[in-house]
Amino acid sequence: MRHKQSDYMHWAKTSSRARYNLATSGVGPFPLRELPFDFATLEINGDNSYGYRPLMEAIASRHVVDPDCVVEAAGTSMANHLAMAAIVEEGDEFLIEHPAYGPLLDAALYLGASVRRFARTEESGYAVDPAAVRRALTPRTRLIVITNLHNPSGALTPEPVLREIGDLARSVGARVLVDEVYLDAVYENTPRTSFHLGPEFVVTSSLTKVYGVSGIRCGWILAEPDLAWRMRRLNDVFGATPVHPGEILAVAAFEHLDLLRERARRVLENDRKLLRAFLDSRGECCPLWGTTHFSRVGEGDSFAARLRAECDTSVVPGRFFEMPGYVRIGMGVNSEMFAEGLRRMEQALTPSR
Repeated sequence: MRHKQSDYMHWAKTSSRARYNLATSGVGPFPLRELPFDFATLEINGDNSYGYRPLMEAIASRHVVDPDCVVEAAGTSMANHLAMAAIVEEGDEFLIEHPAYGPLLDAALYLGASVRRFARTEESGYAVDPAAVRRALTPRTRLIVITNLHNPSGALTPEPVLREIGDLARSVGARVLVDEVYLDAVYENTPRTSFHLGPEFVVTSSLTKVYGVSGIRCGWILAEPDLAWRMRRLNDVFGATPVHPGEILAVAAFEHLDLLRERARRVLENDRKLLRAFLDSRGECCPLWGTTHFSRVGEGDSFAARLRAECDTSVVPGRFFEMPGYVRIGMGVNSEMFAEGLRRMEQALTPSR
């Protein structure tokens, strides 16, 4: 039977919340009242059969691509699903990083293709190792899947490494899917999208994780025009026509992305200072960028359950990344809450005397 659910998303929706919530994955919500926008221009219906042109042009301008390369999607998860489904056929193979964000693996398993893995190890700082990708590659590989920044660790994959992965993909006629939803959380010398590295690259992203406007569900895919058109036609089966008020608000968000980004940056940078002090006491390195950190905790999942039950503090259990001895910590929502959550986590990690 085909895989038809996401255990991580079910947990996130039903069991992740606590008074001190360190189980987040993106920045705190941006208040609609602070978005410069004339609400008299908001409309329920509009010309958006295969994409709302002003939004496609805003996404294209941001990434310096042709609007015909842009596919609208309901968030990054739907973007990933559409990209995978349009590329991979029955009998093909996915090659997906490990550890991986659970819904990425769930989507691949739902599509029924074979799944192979390549490791991103803690010892390497969760770097992508082209040699590991090469060893796992087969003539049946049609899609190599990477998150950049890496979810859950926040590790950045530099452009030269991505170029090597592109060369490997091209050698077997595969494509590279890069989920870049966290990439704009690299605030200094922000890398350009990997879509510019070659026609084998397909990129997904959204305004959710770094900009705090999850509710408008503005996601997208960057792909070569012919492939992009196939994805739009495929989306007729799933999403058909986007919610037009969300598209209008997304255009407004793109017009003021720097405002949204800087607001989140201030909270994230403060939280990172708090996290660095916490990790220094444990001999761990703090991620330079992103909104998450992956931490080794001996008890792993049982620690996460105890932390929530006894300290009213939540972190993401490592089992959702196939790493049960770890937890993921999220930043960027509220620094006062984050500081108290870390204090309670430290207390739970300290053996009773």
